[in-house]
Amino acid sequence: MVNEQITDAYLVKAYMQGDEQALSQLINRHEHRIYSFIFSKVFDRDVAEDVFQETFIKVINTLKRGKYNEEGKFLPWVMRIAHNLVIDHFRRNKRMPKFENNGDFNIFSVLSDSGLNAENQLIKDQIENDVQELIKELPEDQLEVLTMRIYKDMSFKEISERTGVSINTALGRMRYALINLRKLIEKRNIILTNH
Repeated sequence: MVNEQITDAYLVKAYMQGDEQALSQLINRHEHRIYSFIFSKVFDRDVAEDVFQETFIKVINTLKRGKYNEEGKFLPWVMRIAHNLVIDHFRRNKRMPKFENNGDFNIFSVLSDSGLNAENQLIKDQIENDVQELIKELPEDQLEVLTMRIYKDMSFKEISERTGVSINTALGRMRYALINLRKLIEKRNIILTNH
């Protein structure tokens, strides 16, 4: 059982001194949060797995080289690495990933108008808190679909069954949720890009 009393900083130090077990504890402690963060940007399980593994390879290499010096800020440091790797992924691919499974498809392909470029709007810097705050202002039905799709990783078929609406209605609500989110972002002048 992970002892919550043991701080991240202590575990990092223990790992750097050769305790392999300490790294397992760190990964177990933060795995869900880091994976959810990555998935909410790439919307694709395989890509999220790859980025998650890449993140920890980078973390391990940095710690093994003794280059880590973010005392007490382990999670934000790992999140920053994950975030940069997500951006690298999009730079390499120059597009949103497609969903291949269960006949599900990438919602962002529905939103191909140039004014709603999901990559620029939703994956760049400091968005986590800003967007989560804005999401709360969406109408209830849009908020529900967005939350199920992005944060609970449910397919549109599952959302349709859970909410009792057709798949098309669920897709429509997701589309409007993203359009409204974009309007809220513009209204607040929240800057979500690196440029």
